[in-house]
Amino acid sequence: MLDKEGYRPNVGIILLNQRNEVFWGKRIGQHSWQFPQGGIQHGENPKTAMLRELHEEVGLLPEHVHIIGRTKDWIRYDVPDEFLRRNAPVRGRRVAYRGQKQIWFLLRMAGRDSDICLRATDHPEFDAWRWNPYWIPLNDVIDFKRDVYTLALSELARFLSKKTHLMSLPWGSPVNVFTMGKSITTTTILPEEGSEQAIK
Repeated sequence: MLDKEGYRPNVGIILLNQRNEVFWGKRIGQHSWQFPQGGIQHGENPKTAMLRELHEEVGLLPEHVHIIGRTKDWIRYDVPDEFLRRNAPVRGRRVAYRGQKQIWFLLRMAGRDSDICLRATDHPEFDAWRWNPYWIPLNDVIDFKRDVYTLALSELARFLSKKTHLMSLPWGSPVNVFTMGKSITTTTILPEEGSEQAIK
């Protein structure tokens, strides 16, 4: 489902734990990390789409989270030509797919880490996850999404206290990486571009 300008309606999720750290998922078979996100289906509003995507990608139910806030308007990004699927049909006519327009939600985890399940569906998006400070370098995010992440994080930071949203951990602070049921402690938060983080 595309709008008349070629953007697919979508939701993004920034999930906080009780320490105000943010959930990151590692895409299956890739070295890129991202926030949960997904398209809004016919008949859904952004909130219902967000709750569905939260369960499909992270395994969490509505009772596992509290909604803190959302972006006021759509945030758009264009997808580079090499990723585009041209001439997607929309209501009997053809429009070029350009990218995504997203409503972003900020959630607080009410459940436990053990409630997170990356295999809640037969088609998981992530094969590992971790908690990171709210503000970290976005080196591991695919480049055409970095500006969107910065905009979403910046807008939603207004729901956090000044002390919280400006807080960051020094490089080298231990961080736990969870990969299909196992917990690994690593001193790498987000690797520099060109480096790889092995997860076994």
